[in-house]
Formats: sequence, structure tokens, C-alpha cells
Amino acid sequence: MTHAKTNTKVTVLGLGAMGAALAEALVRAGHPTTVWNRTPGRADTLVELGATAATTARDAVTASEVVIACLLDAASVHEVLDPVADLLAGRTLVNVTTTTPEQSREIADWAAAHGAVHLDGGIMAVPQMIGQPGSSILYSGSRAAFERYRPLLDLWGESAYFGEDAGLASLYDLALLAGMYVMFAGFAHGAAMVAGAGVSATEFAKRAAPWLSAMTGALAGYAAVIDGGDYTVPGQQSLEFSDLGDLVAASAAQGISTEVVGVVQGLIRRQVDAGHGKEGFARIYESIKNPA
Repeated sequence: MTHAKTNTKVTVLGLGAMGAALAEALVRAGHPTTVWNRTPGRADTLVELGATAATTARDAVTASEVVIACLLDAASVHEVLDPVADLLAGRTLVNVTTTTPEQSREIADWAAAHGAVHLDGGIMAVPQMIGQPGSSILYSGSRAAFERYRPLLDLWGESAYFGEDAGLASLYDLALLAGMYVMFAGFAHGAAMVAGAGVSATEFAKRAAPWLSAMTGALAGYAAVIDGGDYTVPGQQSLEFSDLGDLVAASAAQGISTEVVGVVQGLIRRQVDAGHGKEGFARIYESIKNPA
């Protein structure tokens, strides 16, 4: 990470676990940091570290050239900033609130209409990871703002810029989260399967973690097949061989839900039924991209 000049005044709106972690990193780096939260008392620890607590959102916004919004959702961004929109002119708004791509673009247009420069961010980390190796933040929107404040942004994690379209960071963020949540759901399903045999989730995790980690090595190969559009490339596991019928049946026999594996089986069967059973497993991408 690069080191930020410490003369940039920054305001953080929203002091949930993530907002507080972002603010703490700024304070510890020496930035004059103003913090605000709708719930009183959440700023106390940060104030002890050197932050300044604002009593109103208006005071918070006027205190700094860079305003960080880390709030609950897109509606919260408007609830907090609409009443002080007249104060945003000439400032940079960095919105790291989780939003959809469409919401990110709407907020960017709204900010521009009020004379603010906008940068959208998707945080690929949990609060404890902020400022630590492995933390990364995805950005899109104003390139000028990204370049100008990158030393500051790098305090939180590795910064990656995806372009002027304000919705791209959110799109990448949610796409990566899709992979994460489906993986976790698969782990939970496996833990539920073996639970009936008296195996704890902790014990199962000892086997699952290295196995899942090893399997991520196949992603590049799947990506190459998908991008090439040829699912008949030799060396792939066929859809017929990948049929999850036994897995679904075994799950039902254990008395657990088959919803997680049933979804994947449905994606496989749709392609098999369309005559693509001899083609590679990566073809389930077509089931996802082209809903029934």
C-alpha cells in the first residue's frame, strides 16, 4: 500500500462496524477525521483516538473536502445527504455503502447535479481486515478523484479502479459476493449431510477448507472455456457425469433440504435436456446467463 499525505480532511458518515473501521484507519494515519452517526455514542472510541465528532450531518459534511458515506443502504444515503445536498458542491463523495449498480449510478448522477465529485466503492473485506493484507476495495466513477485520493484510499486495502461507470464497482462487488455466498451455502449443506453421522461442522471444516481451496485452481480453466464458447474442448468433465442425482438423493435420505444442490442439478439438467449432456460442466453458465 502507498502512504497518504495526512493533510486531507475527511468525514465519515455512518459508524457501524465497517464505517468505524474505515474512520479508525484514517485517524491512525493522521488524517483530520470528522465522524457522524445517527445513533449517539458510537463515536466515543474514535474521539478518544483523535477524531472529531459532529453533532449533525450538516456539520460533518462542511468539515471536510472528502465525505465518506458508509451507511445501511441507498435509501439511507439519501436520507442523510438530501437535506445537506447544497453543501456538497466542490467536495468529493466516496460512497462505500452497499448498493446495486443502478443505485450507484443514480447516486452518482444525484451527486453531480449538486456539484459533487463522486466515487463509488465496493469493500471486499470484513471490518477486521481493513488496513490489513487481503483487504481490497473496488472503485468506479471519477478517475480524477480516484487518482487524487488513492493514497488515502489505500489505507483501507488494495485499491482497484474499474472505470468511469459508477455502477461497475458495485457490479463486481456483488458478483464476487455471489461466488462467496454460494460456496458458504455449499459448505453448510455438506455440514448438514454429515451431521447425522455425528460429525461436527468444525470437524467437517477441516476437510472442506483445503478441498475447496484446491478446487479454486479450476476457475481459470472454466473461464477459458466460457470465454471461448466451446464446451466440447477435450478434458472437461461432462454434464452427464456431473449429474447430482445421487447427491440430491443422499441429502434427502439424511432428512435435510435439497435446495442448495437442487439448484445446481437444475442448471445441469436444463443443458442435458437440451442435448448438451456430452459437453463440459462449464456449460451451466449458459443456464445461468439465459434463464428458462
